[in-house]
This record gives sequence, C-alpha cells and structure tokens, in this order.
Amino acid sequence: MLEIQNCDVRYGLVPAIRNLSLTVNEGEIVTLLGANGAGKTTTLRMVSGLHHPFSGRILFNGIDVTKMPAHALVGQGLSHVPEGRRIFATMTVLENLEMGAHLRRDRKSDEFEHIFELFPVLGERRKQLGGTLSGGEQQMLAIGRALMAKPRLLLLDEPSLGLAPMIISAIFGIIAQIRREGVTVMLVEQNANQALRLADRGYVMENGQIVLDDTAQNLLSDERVRAVYLGESIEGV
Repeated sequence: MLEIQNCDVRYGLVPAIRNLSLTVNEGEIVTLLGANGAGKTTTLRMVSGLHHPFSGRILFNGIDVTKMPAHALVGQGLSHVPEGRRIFATMTVLENLEMGAHLRRDRKSDEFEHIFELFPVLGERRKQLGGTLSGGEQQMLAIGRALMAKPRLLLLDEPSLGLAPMIISAIFGIIAQIRREGVTVMLVEQNANQALRLADRGYVMENGQIVLDDTAQNLLSDERVRAVYLGESIEGV
C-alpha cells in the first residue's frame, strides 16, 4: 500500500531523514520506534504531504504521491492524526467530526453513529466543545475525525502521549478494532512495548535512518531493542 523509496528530508540545510526506505502492506499495523528526534514524526509528516522530500519517491497504492499536497492525499485515502491531537477546541464534538468528512460528498449520517460505537463517550458529549474534553477524549476525537475521511491508511503519531494507563489500553484496543475493520495503520508510539504487541512489523530509527526492521515479535525479543526501548535486559527476564 505504501512504499517510501530512498527519501531525504531537510530543514534548511539540516538533514532530518536520510535515505529512508520502508513499506506498509495492506491490512498491517506497522510501528516506527526511536528516540525523540530520530525522525519518526517527520516521516509521518512526509507521508501525509506536510513535508515534501528533498529526494526519493513515495508511492501510495501504486501512485507516485511524492509532491502531492496534504488535502489531495486525504482524498486518496490517507488520514493523519498528529501528535498533540490538534482538535478544534471551539467546535463541538459533532462539528469536529464533520470537519473530518469535509472533502467527501458521500458522507452518511450513520457514519457518525459508527464513530460513537467505537467511542461511546463521544456520543455522550457530541454537543460539547472539543476544548472541554479530557486528554483521552480529545485523542479519541482526533482519531474519530480522521476516520470520518474513510481512510485506507491511518497515520497515528503518539496516540498514548500523556494519557492514563486505562485510557491507553482503551486507545490500543480501538486501534486493533480499526485494523479489523480494514484500515491499515502506521503507528509512531513512545510506548514501544504496547506498540510492538499490537503491530505486525516494526522499524527502528536513529538519526533519521532505519537501523533495524523485523517482525514485531522478533523486535520484542531483540536484546538491543529490549535494552534501549523497553528498558529491560535479557538477563532480567
């Protein structure tokens, strides 16, 4: 579904991503792991058209989308939930969801009800302003808004950031449900353990480059990954 071929991204003269190549197959959950500043968020922004690569190509469903603007990519079936949620604080829950579907001409009223089935708390607060929701509820709203665009590929940037453990568990359960409903997911997540237990495959980034890729199960048992990203040692397990 997604193929990144030898991409470089620069901020001015400073390289942020170097010779990056990766793939995401239809129906997968693929996670990007790495320390802060490794290039994970920049990678998602590049895929969603918010940053264009200096060199290389991006293919989405076989189409070259390297220079395609973000709004056009939404129309192609790609939605991005950025770090920090970025909901519309002065709009209601329902109005936020409507904004997610603004490029579509085929929206149906029952699609709102489907979002409320995934996130029952949003149904209860549909007339409430987004800025008055809790952090977890705002994250649910951000994901629900992205789903209103009917994406084939959903990019999620740090969906658990700043949330309580119970809410994190609920969010990851919903991501699994989204995949079961046919949406492919590319996930950047600080909680490497949770991400790898959910994902099919993973890539480890350092200094804007891929340094390791494997199945999620193999990465979970990799000594270096466990020491650096899971905070444990092989001897202690």
